[in-house]
Amino acid sequence: MTKGKIGALFAALLLLIGVGVAIGRVSQPAPSAEAPAANPALSVSAIRPQMRDIPLSLTANGSIAAWQEAVIGAEIGDLRLSAVNVQIGEAVKKGQVLATFSDESVLADVAQARGVVAEAEANLAEARLNAERARKVSVSGALSAQQVDQYLTGAKTAEAKLQSAKAQLDAQLLRLKYTKVLASDDGVISARSATLGAVATKGQELFRLIRQNRLEWRGELTAVEMTQLKPGNRVKVEVPNVGSIEGSVRFLAPTLDVQNRNGLVYVDLPHAAQSGLRAGMFARGEFDLGSSTALTVPQEALSLRDGFSYVFLLTEQTEDRARVKQVKVQLGRRNGDQLEILAGVAAEDRLVAGGASFLADGDSVRVVTQ
Repeated sequence: MTKGKIGALFAALLLLIGVGVAIGRVSQPAPSAEAPAANPALSVSAIRPQMRDIPLSLTANGSIAAWQEAVIGAEIGDLRLSAVNVQIGEAVKKGQVLATFSDESVLADVAQARGVVAEAEANLAEARLNAERARKVSVSGALSAQQVDQYLTGAKTAEAKLQSAKAQLDAQLLRLKYTKVLASDDGVISARSATLGAVATKGQELFRLIRQNRLEWRGELTAVEMTQLKPGNRVKVEVPNVGSIEGSVRFLAPTLDVQNRNGLVYVDLPHAAQSGLRAGMFARGEFDLGSSTALTVPQEALSLRDGFSYVFLLTEQTEDRARVKQVKVQLGRRNGDQLEILAGVAAEDRLVAGGASFLADGDSVRVVTQ
C-alpha cells in the first residue's frame, strides 16, 4: 500500500471520530432546573409546637425550724437537783416528770406551816368562844361595851391570822410541787442544761422542748414573690440527700428585712420528723401556684449553641426533601421533657423533631413520616 493511501485512510478515521463526538454532545440532555438537591445531611421527622398546660411554681430557699420551742426552767431556787430523768432527743408527754429537786427542806417548811395553821385554828376557836360569851353578858351590864368590842375584835384577828397561816401553807405546798420539773406539753427535748447535783436558781433554764415535735419551713422570698402567695398554698420542701415532704403555707411575715428587703413565709410540715427532717436543716421549697397554657416543644428539638437555644424550621420542602433554617428561641418553664417557648416560633411552624445538634443553617434534609 502506498503512502498516499495510508494517509487517506488515517484522515477518514479522524473524521469518523469527530462526527461521533459531535453526535454524542448533541444527544446529551441539558441540565434540568428541577434536578434533585444535593445529598441530604440527615433524615428527620417533623413536629409542630403544642399548646400544653404547664404548672406555675415558685422556688425559694430557707431553713427548717421548730414550730414553737418551750423553755422549761426551775420555779424554785437554792435546791439541789436529785434526779434528771430525760436526755436530748427523748419524746415526752405533757406533765411527765423531767427532773426532781431535793425536797427535805421544803417538807420541813410544809410541816412548820401546818403547825402554824393548827395553832391559828385553835386561837380562832378560843376567840370565837370568848366573843360569844361577851355578847351574852353584855345585856346584863357585867362587861362594858369596850370590853365586848375587844372580844369581838379578837375573834376577827384570830380569823385573819388563820387565813394568813393557810396562805403560808399553800405557798409551801406550791414549793413542794415545784420540786418536780414537769413537761409543759408533748414534744421532744431539744436541749438540756440540767446537771445532776447542781443547785439551781429560780428561773434558770433546765430544758428546751420542741412542742408536739412539730416543725416548719421558713422560706425567704422577695417582696414581689410574696405577692403571689397566700395561706393554704401547697409547698414541696426537699432537703438534698435526706428527703422531701409536702406542706402548706401557714402565714406570711407582715414585715420585710430592712437589710435585704426579703420576707419569710412559714410553711407547716406535718410528720416532718418521721420523714427524716430535723430543725436547722437547709431546704429548698417549691410552691404550687396552679397552671397556665403555653407553647411547648420537646427538649430533643432544641440545640444549645454559644449559650443560646435554637430550633430548625423546615422550609422549601419538595416531596421528601427540605431545607432547614436555624432560629433562636427564648425558653420559659420546663415540664418534664417539654419546654415553654416564649418567642421565636409560632404554633403553625414545622420543626425538626430531633438531631438538631447535627444540623447547620441551610442544610438539606430528608423528611420521613413517623
